[in-house]
Amino acid sequence: MTGKPRYINAGGKLLDLETPKVMGILNITTDSFYKGSRYNSDEDILKAADRMLSEGADILDVGGYSSRPGATDISKEEESIRVLKSIKLISSEFPDAIISIDTFRADIARAAILECGAHIINDISGGEADTEMFPLVEKLKVPYILMHMKGAPGNMQNNPVYDDVVADILKWFGERIFRLQSAGVKDIIIDPGFGFGKTTEHNFEMLRRLSDFSVAGLPLLVGLSRKGMIWKTLEVTADEALNGTSVLNALALANGADILRVHDVKEAVQAVRLLQKIGK
Repeated sequence: MTGKPRYINAGGKLLDLETPKVMGILNITTDSFYKGSRYNSDEDILKAADRMLSEGADILDVGGYSSRPGATDISKEEESIRVLKSIKLISSEFPDAIISIDTFRADIARAAILECGAHIINDISGGEADTEMFPLVEKLKVPYILMHMKGAPGNMQNNPVYDDVVADILKWFGERIFRLQSAGVKDIIIDPGFGFGKTTEHNFEMLRRLSDFSVAGLPLLVGLSRKGMIWKTLEVTADEALNGTSVLNALALANGADILRVHDVKEAVQAVRLLQKIGK
């Protein structure tokens, strides 16, 4: 396939990908790896959404299940309590906002889209964790972020091995893209899953070869924000990884990223603006 789709239709709201977009992370959790991304009270959630939107976020990504390596599993009921109320709050207060539900559970995705005001499904498991997810996406025809993860959050960093990390992930994408497109799903976004079942070396190899993912002919989302590949390499903490994140986000944009998923919206928007000035 050649030529990525220019637009994503998110509930009748068109995202023009001619200019890369920024997705702000709203974690309704107590244990996400970066403590600055955790929001739990209604007031904090609305303040964070307001700040991100005012700083230029194009999408707000709301999640209630921590996917950091070794994260504690929580029940579907607990995840529902965390995210559905939050999405209703945000969509009510900011009716023009485009909201993504970050979940691998089809029931939660369904409720978020049909009852709470979300527009996009962001599935870290790429349909692997819940066999009902693909049928749901096929039915709803909403934009779907197809992310690659090797294993599950609890074990994904236990010595992940690839023959060729980029080629293996592209093959994995190809099988799932074919199924979704054959069922009429039009708005698919791919995410290679930096840090999800990859070593630091795998992550940097993917970043070096990021343009190879253009062969899929689909918009590319990149989530590098404050991840271990940055702070471990620089021997700092996640709290100190903003500068490194900005550097790698700029490289990702230069190599074909269409959406940046970030904790720090203002800095990502600035990176997009600067890269646009040189035609990237």
